[in-house]
Amino acid sequence: MLDARPFLDRARAILARHALGETGVYARWTLPGADRAPNPYGASDAANLLYTLDELPTGAATRAAWVAALRSWQEPETGLFREATHDPIHTTAHCVAALECFDAMPRAPLAALAPLREAGAMEEFLGALDWTGRPWTESHKGAGLFAALHLAGESTPDWEARYFAWLAREGDPETGLWRRGAVPRGEAALGLLFPHLAGTFHYLFNFEHAGKAPPHPAALAVTCERIYARRVYPLARFVSFAAVDWVYCLHRAARHCDRVDAVRPMLRAFATEYVAFLDGLDPAADPGLDDLHALFGATSALAELQNAVPGEIESERPLRLVLDRRPFL
Repeated sequence: MLDARPFLDRARAILARHALGETGVYARWTLPGADRAPNPYGASDAANLLYTLDELPTGAATRAAWVAALRSWQEPETGLFREATHDPIHTTAHCVAALECFDAMPRAPLAALAPLREAGAMEEFLGALDWTGRPWTESHKGAGLFAALHLAGESTPDWEARYFAWLAREGDPETGLWRRGAVPRGEAALGLLFPHLAGTFHYLFNFEHAGKAPPHPAALAVTCERIYARRVYPLARFVSFAAVDWVYCLHRAARHCDRVDAVRPMLRAFATEYVAFLDGLDPAADPGLDDLHALFGATSALAELQNAVPGEIESERPLRLVLDRRPFL
């Protein structure tokens, strides 16, 4: 049994030091020299962390204050949420998804995204993304577009059907990654695949939320296995979203092709490695732990691992992966 409780206790303490006094108002960073101002990722990731720990507030007044704090980041004219480190579509999807944890929606329509609901516009938008050079960061836009409009109640069944049909056609059959024609080929290119896998993660959780199988799950599971077996990316060397990207892709792809039992030893081995890595970090000094966004990513990886290797990771309460409630991280 792997004991995640010490790390989760440290995560609670880190979260508390980011609180800025008013309900739902959080800094993203707190270490010396950091920008300790209120931040939309600080607030959204605080809500997501509390959800993951099963510790969201239940009182009506407190929840209303959380919703007001999250809504305050939205631009009334464009409907977008903005922060300097991410594209506005990512920030918007992330904040709208945090609001959903409180069964709430943004206060204004997502006006800036409305043109992408027009016939053909979404397909053109997806096709123009840089799938070859920047698959990871570009997926923030391609996946965030669906999540934001869907969670805000501004998509239609026809629009969503077209979205998933486009992605289904564009899956790469050899690797299971997105997008066909943009993924490096051959054993020598294995070290270049992780950004494509991280991008694929963002589209995969939209498929999962919609109850749809990805186009090539068996190939995706094999790609994930190869990436870990060859250690081509430092999954347990720094705090980020990379671990949940890999764990989620492997576990969910394996579920779709009936290979969970086959991949569970690898997931178990990584769980052991990952919990030990997190236990070795200094919460007072590690910059990854101090970034509430990255901390949320690490805690999400633990939540998916707890689901993937039942009975192996101990926590006071079962961890809850936000992606099992709604799309977007």
